[in-house]
Amino acid sequence: MAERIIAPSILSSDFANLQSEVEKLEINGADWIHVDVMDGHFVPNITIGAPVVKALKKVCSLPLDVHLMIDNPEKYIKDFALAGSDYITFHYEAAKDKAKEIINLIKSYNIKAGISIKPKTTVREIISYLDMVDLVLIMTVEPGFGGQKFMTDCALKIKELKQYIKNDTIIEVDGGINPETAEICAEYGARAFVAGNYIFAHQNMKEAIASLR
Repeated sequence: MAERIIAPSILSSDFANLQSEVEKLEINGADWIHVDVMDGHFVPNITIGAPVVKALKKVCSLPLDVHLMIDNPEKYIKDFALAGSDYITFHYEAAKDKAKEIINLIKSYNIKAGISIKPKTTVREIISYLDMVDLVLIMTVEPGFGGQKFMTDCALKIKELKQYIKNDTIIEVDGGINPETAEICAEYGARAFVAGNYIFAHQNMKEAIASLR
């Protein structure tokens, strides 16, 4: 089995000290930095935009895993691409019939493209895009806020998704991830794990990241 990718979410970090928070993640064994972008429309919360990604790129050597929880993602792909994103993941629910166009747009910037689905969206709805993307992000909570409880039934989508993926597309999972839930998702076929509260609330960040492997 491929080695797990641990992608701490800066949504749970101290935004007043973002550079030092990211540096700590890097020193303590994180593989990627997960950046949650929310617009207050697609999800009820508002977080950060492309300028913060650009600032992070200057102080971080880890891949920036940018998760767009926004309406009309096609309008903002260029901004996030030029800011230094390594992965850009958009939500199928925000794209629908424009999903193919958005994937091609992301890839036109030589960036890895990801597609994500919310808890109520089925795997069947994105099957036609699986051969096009580099990553599929399964949400195991409702997107928009950190600290929610892991939804076990959503994790079953990983198992279903694994049946359709024929290439090296990464299955990523986000929501309520801790050592126990990461193990469940890994057994189903997930390779990348987004964790926010668990890592940042832990007394020892290095131990927290290591425990998710």
